[in-house]
This record gives sequence, C-alpha cells and structure tokens, in this order.
Amino acid sequence: MGTSCQIAGCKSDTPPALAERRFCVLHFTLTLETRCSEMRRETALGNAPQERQREIMKFITENGECLARVATSGLHLTDDLKARILSTFLTLMNLRENLDRSNMRSSFGRSGQIR
Repeated sequence: MGTSCQIAGCKSDTPPALAERRFCVLHFTLTLETRCSEMRRETALGNAPQERQREIMKFITENGECLARVATSGLHLTDDLKARILSTFLTLMNLRENLDRSNMRSSFGRSGQIR
C-alpha cells in the first residue's frame, strides 16, 4: 500500500490497483457511483453524440476492469466494502443498459425503424 487516499480527511490507504488514481476502495466506488449517475442523466434523453457515447463506453470498460482488479486482488475487504463493490458493478451495468436503451429509442425515433 503506501499512498493515502487523495480525499481530504481520509486516512485509508490506496490499494495497488488504485495507486494511479490515488483513491481508497470506498472513495473510488463513491466517485464511480456519482459519475455514473451524471452520465445516466446525460444519456437519458438519447441526445448524446456518438463521440460522447464512445467516451462513456470507454469509462464503463476501464472502470469495470479496475474495479474487478480491486475486488479480486486478495485485499482484505469488509463485507460492507464487498457489498459496495457489487453495487458499483451493478451501477456500471445499469449505465451500459441505459445507454443501449437510449440508442434504441433515438435510432428508432429518427428513422422510423430500428437500425
């Protein structure tokens, strides 16, 4: 471990899988949850341009992989942290599903038929 979480007042260490981001597991999941909520609101209407949709997909992929590394790295995690990690995976999956539904609505609405 070695480095501390970048969030002011947090005394938790940063696990190796999050060393580059400088977050403890709790603050990493909280940050992901917040960003996912913002992106879900952004994509809800189906108006996000293709480039932004690609950025969101990249966000989901990179952070899902990082979260999987944290969860399977052998760290001692409390049951509460395990539950939070699982909840964050679900949030990432819901964002992906929301993006897919948004694409289906917007593509059908624009052309009158499904792409």
